[in-house]
Amino acid sequence: MTTPGSIRTEAHDHIFKIVIDNPAKKNAFSPAMMEQLSDALTELHNNDACWVGVICAEGKDFTAGLDMPKFFGPTAEKRNIKEGNVDAFGLSKRCRKPIVTAVQGIVFTIGIELMLAGDIVVAADDSRFCQMEAKRGIAPLGGAHFRFLSRTGWGNAMYHLFLCDEFTAQRAREIGLVQEVVPAGQQVARAMELAAAIARNAPLGIQATKEAAAKYIDGGEAAAIAFIPSIRERVLNSADAREGIQSFIERRAAVFQGR
Repeated sequence: MTTPGSIRTEAHDHIFKIVIDNPAKKNAFSPAMMEQLSDALTELHNNDACWVGVICAEGKDFTAGLDMPKFFGPTAEKRNIKEGNVDAFGLSKRCRKPIVTAVQGIVFTIGIELMLAGDIVVAADDSRFCQMEAKRGIAPLGGAHFRFLSRTGWGNAMYHLFLCDEFTAQRAREIGLVQEVVPAGQQVARAMELAAAIARNAPLGIQATKEAAAKYIDGGEAAAIAFIPSIRERVLNSADAREGIQSFIERRAAVFQGR
């Protein structure tokens, strides 16, 4: 039995299904959930019986992002990602198996970054996307600052990263952020269908294809990943970051000063 706010997994033949299970809080992530997601992705990475991963979520929403007070401020909880684990955002260690992500409803901040760390995205037609970190006085730190660009092109990436606007599944499909849009409620079944189709191919051939494709972009990604600590230090230590988090907690508009 799972507890509220957890990541659970299911094995379906060679498909490893990873489920975000915190619908009461719009599937917002706690530090413990980030640890569990890393553990699940590591199981997918290491288990030779698992050929394809599917990431999905319970309830109406994929995820509203981080449960901010649990990550920042006086009530912050510690994270303990195991050494050698797959990084949920594919920054320090990327999963070598193909991953299909199914999203619905709210897909904010790290929701987009989790999609971008995978390979193929199926979106319900009620999906709402937003990379809103700059509205909270910070910046994307889970890979959106370069993967959004590589998936959608400079203009589309900067349009949404700068505006921090909300956009539809149709728009996400148009710019290449998602590959299929299906009626709400059908996204997980469709992702499982795609995973089953992938699993009918030679697993080593598929894994080699992913590895080879990743080699093509590793040089550019390495530089972008190496820059994340500088971004993190600059934005998380700013007055704007403190104001952004406080405004989130107080449910009011933030007033930024650019410092």
